[in-house]
Amino acid sequence: MECLTAEQKAHYEEHGYLLVEKRIPDAWLTKIRDEIARFEDEAAGMTESNDRLDLEDSHTPEEPRLRRIKLPHTISDVFRELMYSDHVLAPARDLVGPNLRLHTTKLNMKSAGYGAAVEWHQDYAFYPHTNDDILAIGICIDDMAEENGPLKVFPGSHKGPVYDHHVDGVFAGAMLPEANGLDMADAVPLTGPAGSISIHHGRIVHGSALNTSDRARRILFYEMMAADAFPIMGSMTKWGGIEDYDTRMLCGEPTLTPRLKDIPIRIPQPQPDVPISIYEIQKGLKTRAFQTIPAKET
Repeated sequence: MECLTAEQKAHYEEHGYLLVEKRIPDAWLTKIRDEIARFEDEAAGMTESNDRLDLEDSHTPEEPRLRRIKLPHTISDVFRELMYSDHVLAPARDLVGPNLRLHTTKLNMKSAGYGAAVEWHQDYAFYPHTNDDILAIGICIDDMAEENGPLKVFPGSHKGPVYDHHVDGVFAGAMLPEANGLDMADAVPLTGPAGSISIHHGRIVHGSALNTSDRARRILFYEMMAADAFPIMGSMTKWGGIEDYDTRMLCGEPTLTPRLKDIPIRIPQPQPDVPISIYEIQKGLKTRAFQTIPAKET
């Protein structure tokens, strides 16, 4: 069922992003917030990140600070059910088509006053595929305003190059806009009330600053692609064989015929010797665009 207007689809095609206000009902937001509270309780007492929860550098067991719930659809029935709902899939079908495959999920937590920044990057730099019908749907769990570190994008950058995200020959998962000819004045914050969704193209340059406000900024991301987009060797996409890959179908039919598109590609190799987390990978940067919160001494 089509849910986006022709104007919204044209905006996404031209600019590489879209914000749809109040897409997620309040009842779903309540369930999401309750799940987050459950995982925050789990983080209390932890001393380091694990395969479920990613902790802030400033985290201590006495003052727990959670920055990401990893693969929430695998550890929460709530997040999994929402992923398969038309609240999420209907706009994706409008933009990519009826056959959709999951890439990954994550719930980024920017708690009031210290939520970590994510440096400027393109998702496609992490996982190049045979075509770029790839997008991320972000569910705004809190009201998003400029001061609480909203996602920012460079409109139209999804039609440009895939920028070099390496430092000294090692993949660092980020790039500096001004060093690559992008004007910071052109960056657009994706703000809106809780329940809104942002949609951004896999090649658009985006990032977000620290949360310096007194309000949380939490976004649940569902990243997906057309079923005929297959990962290029060297991509950070998990590949466990075609049978496993087909278990990630969200809707429609899988295929064994990749669709090739003439688009720029860079391979995110070699990888740094750090945990597979954008926060850890981006520590390889020598210069950062956003401020950081120093780790607490133990």
